Amino acid sequence: MKRIIGLLLVAAGALMAVRADAETLRVGTPAGANFTFLPARIGADRGVFKAEGLDVEVTDFGGGAKLQQAMVSGAIDMSVSAGTDLAFTAKGSPDIAVAAMGSRPTLGIVVAYDSPLKKVDDLKGKKVGVTTAGSLTEWLMKRLIAQQGWPKDSVTLVPVGSGLQNQAALLTTGQIDGVVAPPAFGVQLELAKKARILLNGFNIGKDFLGEAIYASNKLVQSNPDAIRGFLKAWFANIAWMRAHKAETIELVRKYTHYEPEVESKEYDLVMPIFSPDGKFHPAAIQTLAESFVEMGTFDHPPDLTKFYTEAYLPQ
Repeated sequence: MKRIIGLLLVAAGALMAVRADAETLRVGTPAGANFTFLPARIGADRGVFKAEGLDVEVTDFGGGAKLQQAMVSGAIDMSVSAGTDLAFTAKGSPDIAVAAMGSRPTLGIVVAYDSPLKKVDDLKGKKVGVTTAGSLTEWLMKRLIAQQGWPKDSVTLVPVGSGLQNQAALLTTGQIDGVVAPPAFGVQLELAKKARILLNGFNIGKDFLGEAIYASNKLVQSNPDAIRGFLKAWFANIAWMRAHKAETIELVRKYTHYEPEVESKEYDLVMPIFSPDGKFHPAAIQTLAESFVEMGTFDHPPDLTKFYTEAYLPQ
């Protein structure tokens, strides 16, 4: 018995030593209940980062602007965010993209449950909500209008902010005819017969960098191995999520609080966008650069090649 107790104490001491030696890594996301960014929290919950010697602390900043402020102020070491954040990097934000995360924006178009709109063509002449002027949501709608061959003013784009409750209220009261939002938003509201999905996702027509993982310049200089460990755990976690739908849904629901059937649909819509290896594709980067011009962020497509790297990806 004494031998067993002794072994247990040794094991407990070893575990405490591992935890004590774990490197604290502060990771930011722009939205806490968005499936796209939740692998950071799920990985932390499952202990995959701990296995790489990292104690990952995830903070949600309620929007890309606040997330950028946190990066600039040094409040976070890494971020899991939109590919369009590369514009901030190109304009001087102290970070660099270290992994391609998603191949397309996880956004669609949601309309009121009893709306007469049945297909994309029905949006012509209507009012569609976007988060803000110059945002990714606005650019997606402008791209869709161009793809349809409509005049630029054929759809009225209305800035409505990012609050889902406000968007739902505007839809149900008829102040807007549709809104660019995560598809799960429409699926959840459909259960209450308040809204439904008109478009599951946007077909940009080209390769695109929807989401990416960024590391601060300070972390690059001081602890590049932490970046390598985080990315190794991240992609291992993505592979696990892809192979374990039921378990992933339950872990995600802890944060989204969606009904199981809603989360199941969201899993099917969002899971395929995740990159299995984090590699950047030149065509996707070029489309992203072009989008910055269309959004009014730059007056010509910037050269983004020096603002991302594959040096820390798992080999």
